[in-house]
Amino acid sequence: MAKPLKILLAILFIILLIAGGYAAYVLTTYYRIEDNQELVPELTGIIEPGALSVAVPAFDVVTDEKLSVTSWNIGFGAYTDQFSFFMDGGEYARGFSKEAVLENMNNIVTEAADFKSDLYLLQEVDTDSTRSYHIDQKKILTDAFGGRNSVFGLNYDSPYLFYPFTEPHGKSVSGLLTISDFEIKSAVRRSLPIQEDLAKLVDLDRCYTVSRLNTDAGNALVLINLHLSAYTTDPAIANQQLEMLYEDIKAEYAAGNYVICGGDFNKDLLGDSSRYFVVSAEGLSWAQSFPFESLPAGFTLVAPFDEAAPVPSCRNADAPWDPEKVFQITVDGFIVSDNVEVVSSRVADAGFRYSDHNPVQMEFILK
Repeated sequence: MAKPLKILLAILFIILLIAGGYAAYVLTTYYRIEDNQELVPELTGIIEPGALSVAVPAFDVVTDEKLSVTSWNIGFGAYTDQFSFFMDGGEYARGFSKEAVLENMNNIVTEAADFKSDLYLLQEVDTDSTRSYHIDQKKILTDAFGGRNSVFGLNYDSPYLFYPFTEPHGKSVSGLLTISDFEIKSAVRRSLPIQEDLAKLVDLDRCYTVSRLNTDAGNALVLINLHLSAYTTDPAIANQQLEMLYEDIKAEYAAGNYVICGGDFNKDLLGDSSRYFVVSAEGLSWAQSFPFESLPAGFTLVAPFDEAAPVPSCRNADAPWDPEKVFQITVDGFIVSDNVEVVSSRVADAGFRYSDHNPVQMEFILK
């Protein structure tokens, strides 16, 4: 009996040694990207035959004319309507295959181009992630929109997550991509508050990017691309993230600039989306109402919504898409200063074919 026991103890020791080594790796390689990191605007892609190209933008944003902005969390190119994500209680940690992710990205490019927007705010754009087979999605998007200005801000560069064990999520390198018909004069990455305990390893780093575009009125359009935390277990952190954002936009507004802030707020922008869609939010801790009373003076929340034909901007990813069974919510939208006139806003019904988010678009005029 002694020999089998020794073998068992040896196996347990090896398992503990591996687990301890992995824990040490995760904790020692985790880092936060510096705050106020300067980002360099780029001319997007190489214009090739068949590319969705436009003239090179080297001019200021026009005022008193209708413009449009589209925001879309593209879900690292993995979320077809049949995809479910392990962190939401679903099945998969990666896209179905490299070929499937590439096909999905091509569809995302086509869908986004159909909006013909002047500005694009894209979230969860992977550049070198296990979950998306190390496909450089930023390059795919900027090549497709060749000849425009773009800014990319790295949201997180995570350690290798060895879970689920049968198909590890792996290492994630992902960020926020802003694309503009107009010249982006400068940009900066702002690091958001996050939890300092072990929960930071799940929710990863968080940021928003601030792009500055000159206008023909002599002031600036300040364009903010954001992706707020989804998996934080401390409600105070979610409030701190909004408070930080508010301080920045209030300062820009006080300086006489236009402010448009768009992206994935990971808050229920309708207050209670289950009033309009079939499935209840019961048991989903992330589906909290946006704190409407917290908005600073001079700013408006734009939550795209058509009461006659409501379309959600996001679905829960605990199962493949089924409008009768899967929770639906609107978490994508905009905050604008009151010198920006909102002409219209809408959620485009893409049927969650290419992401767990539908794109949202806003038409506006800089007054």
